[in-house]
Amino acid sequence: MADMIPMQAPTLASTLLPASGSRSATLRNVALAVAGSLLMVLAAKIKVPFWPVPMTLQTLAVLGIGAAYGPRLGAATMALYIAYGLAGLPVFTNTPPVAAGPLYLVGPTGGFLVGFVLAAAIAGWAAERGASLVRLVGGLVLADLVLLAIGCLWLAFGAQMAGGVSGVGLGKAFAFGVQPFLLGEALKVALVACFAGAGWSLIRRRG
Repeated sequence: MADMIPMQAPTLASTLLPASGSRSATLRNVALAVAGSLLMVLAAKIKVPFWPVPMTLQTLAVLGIGAAYGPRLGAATMALYIAYGLAGLPVFTNTPPVAAGPLYLVGPTGGFLVGFVLAAAIAGWAAERGASLVRLVGGLVLADLVLLAIGCLWLAFGAQMAGGVSGVGLGKAFAFGVQPFLLGEALKVALVACFAGAGWSLIRRRG
């Protein structure tokens, strides 16, 4: 019970919000997980005009939360967000009009949602204190690629489509689920890398 949602230290969040004991750390982690999951809900509903297609801010939030929270709390926050949707709350990008609930995860975007958990964990590892620039940037790129790969493979072979068809094939999955978003994803990775690097630099300057 000492650490219901453990946070791997040191992370940006644990450094900026130090806890005086195990109970304080647990309360902090729970509060951060709730705040992060609500940020995910907001990011899912915001569509930003971009080329070649509009994009949401969800993957930016996934990488940013992972980088700030660390691997375990970052992954737990994504799991909490997904749990909202599984419970029927309209927290995903297409809800409403598409109903939330367990069936949402077997739809076209289910793989991306599952990928959020692993991506946040990888981003958290990449941005821990003392990480080199290569580890930070490389880890964030890896996190995003893993997310896209899981989402693409699910869309290609597992997603339940209209008419009972499973998946759309790898070519279409990449063409419609990955390729249009690559430029935006590169920008998001760069933003999170700058944010995490600047955060640790500021902490070091303050002693």
